[in-house]
Amino acid sequence: MKQYKLLIFTLFFCLSVFSQEQNRPKIGLVLSGGGAKGFAHIGVLKVLEDAGIKIDYIGGTSMGAVIGGLYASGYTASQIDSIFQKTNFDELINDFVPRSSKNFYEKRNDELYALVLPFTKFRVGIPEALSKGMYNFNLISKLTRNVRHVRDFNKLPIPFLCIGTDIETGKQVILDSGNLPQAIIASAAFPSLFSPVEVDGKLLVDGGVTNNYPIDEVRKLGADIIIGVDVQDDLLTRKSLKDATRILVQITNLHSIEKMKENVAQTDIYIKPDIKDYGVISFDKGNEIIKKGENATFAVYDKIQQLAEGQTAYVKPKMIINKDSLEIKDININHLDDFTRDYVLGKLRFKPNTKISYEQLERGINNINATQNFSVINYSLDANNGDDNLSLQLKENQTKSFLKFGLHYDGLFKSGILINLTRKKTFFKNDIASLDVVLGDNFRYNFDYYIENGYNLSFGFKSTLNQFNRNVVSQLGGLDLADVSVNNINVDFLDVTSQFYFQSLFVQKFLIGGGLEYKYLKINSETVTATAPVIDKSSYASVFGYMKYDSFDDKDFPTRGWFFSGDIKSFLLSSDYTKSFEPFSIAKAEFGLAATLFKKATIKFQTEAGFSFGDQSVPFFNFILGGYGYKTFNNFRHFYGYDFLSIAGDSYIKTTGTVDYEIFKNNHVNFTANFANLGNRIFDSVDWISIPKYSGYAVGYGLETVIGPIEIKHSWSPENSKGYTWFSVGFMF
Repeated sequence: MKQYKLLIFTLFFCLSVFSQEQNRPKIGLVLSGGGAKGFAHIGVLKVLEDAGIKIDYIGGTSMGAVIGGLYASGYTASQIDSIFQKTNFDELINDFVPRSSKNFYEKRNDELYALVLPFTKFRVGIPEALSKGMYNFNLISKLTRNVRHVRDFNKLPIPFLCIGTDIETGKQVILDSGNLPQAIIASAAFPSLFSPVEVDGKLLVDGGVTNNYPIDEVRKLGADIIIGVDVQDDLLTRKSLKDATRILVQITNLHSIEKMKENVAQTDIYIKPDIKDYGVISFDKGNEIIKKGENATFAVYDKIQQLAEGQTAYVKPKMIINKDSLEIKDININHLDDFTRDYVLGKLRFKPNTKISYEQLERGINNINATQNFSVINYSLDANNGDDNLSLQLKENQTKSFLKFGLHYDGLFKSGILINLTRKKTFFKNDIASLDVVLGDNFRYNFDYYIENGYNLSFGFKSTLNQFNRNVVSQLGGLDLADVSVNNINVDFLDVTSQFYFQSLFVQKFLIGGGLEYKYLKINSETVTATAPVIDKSSYASVFGYMKYDSFDDKDFPTRGWFFSGDIKSFLLSSDYTKSFEPFSIAKAEFGLAATLFKKATIKFQTEAGFSFGDQSVPFFNFILGGYGYKTFNNFRHFYGYDFLSIAGDSYIKTTGTVDYEIFKNNHVNFTANFANLGNRIFDSVDWISIPKYSGYAVGYGLETVIGPIEIKHSWSPENSKGYTWFSVGFMF
């Protein structure tokens, strides 16, 4: 009998709750745009949840679309707060692409040129300043993975819409279906900061341009009562319009400010946080702005309580986020003119019928973005019998030629201005041709032509010329200076190298390759004898192989990651100017590791070694250590405590440790110690593991700039009575 009574009570309770639910007014929430000031929406949602208010419909614009979309997809206010606390907004605004997402060519490209200009039909354009917003897109895609297959926003846990602006017609576009992350990003595409987003053939920007407070649209969804949150700026006076961001916001608000007044009059519960002292990019003040949202909601709390009276208090359940894994059944890519499907799959680094994480998906999209070959990158995850199809929509960059510029100064090559011409799709799909010319104290060039074929074998051709004039020690020329009354010689050094190479990815991380090399080497010195100044004037043919990996987050001042480079080269033939050539080989490897000790302090450890084997090696290819700041090539290596090209041998081992502290943004002070054993055939005995024969130390200051690092270092060695100070400017080339 008790069971029946319990059953009847439960049934009656459910009917009562259902009746209340049916009879209660439907509540719509309208969230305006306002950039970082939209953090106030989180504070509002927290108070509404505490009051037991259930939101039935949500409409948002710009940041209101971001927070509203997350809330509609199932997150609680506290969960959204946690998300924003963990988000790096500097990276979001700058559309940060991790260095690890770039291949070796792209890393070099970003760490060489200070200025890149489009070059079309012999006309120089201006650089593109707009962000594609891929960082934001990846973030929203990951956060909304629970509802990734929903294409009708009315079927989200809370029905949702957001507003975009058609930049061609100037009219608002209601986004209530399609790919949720794409709709949110389109609504938040602030003009001049983010590129327009193409949705269903329309080119959309920030919805705040046309409708920053979609109250009518939310009422049409079925809302009886509107709670509206207004974080839009009022029009500012000329005294307050002090920067470009505020002027752009003012222009955006000119159209919507009058309409906002009308919308406020139609709002049942109007919430206006006091955030006039914050700007649209005040992301570092997020906690303060959230608190302002809470305070503004408490100011109208009596109205909120009246709304809750007579209803069962609603408790929004904490969303259980789906596991971070995807079973990708198929990958759909739209037709491309200049790039193959294999090229795109090679960038994604996963194939159909593969289980991946969202982190892998994000890395793959970043890899595509890092190429700068696509002006638009959109993707969606579509349902396929419980699994996913990845659909990629790529729009190729119409600019295929670029002029690039850089500058550098160091103590070895001296001053140089770098001019580059890059051309994509010169002959074949997936190809890129690049010519660097360095004008200054020492003319140099670097030409590279490369066809990248993804998982398939890629091919390339490279030609470089390096030259300098320098006082060096005798080991460079293999001379015995006992017969001359000088301690060193003045050398004119010229190296012209051409390579044909092939390469591919190994286990999706390591770059492995090999090829053929032709090298012309000319070394002159009138110090030895003016009548016969030529030390070497030979051509050399060799075969080589290599393996590389680089996950440093920054080349010059890394805070995490590791690096490996290993190669072997066999010199087979020579024109043999010195009449002493015998075939020989050189092997070398380098390993580096960077880690953060504590905030702003990092340590970098690096070790490297090399040796020759076979018949007697050519002394001109010995390992030569000394100096800092120049581009390393052949077997010339940096070494603190010794002047440029000071010590040499056919084998060496070297270890370097650096502690770096960023005293304030982009300004670094560091201390470095390096130790080496170097000589001839040192690995034939235990010499290489003995107490280091050579050591050196350096203290330095480095400044990160748009042209590359500006560094000054003072070094010394207990083996030398003289210290050396080196100054270098710009990316090394």
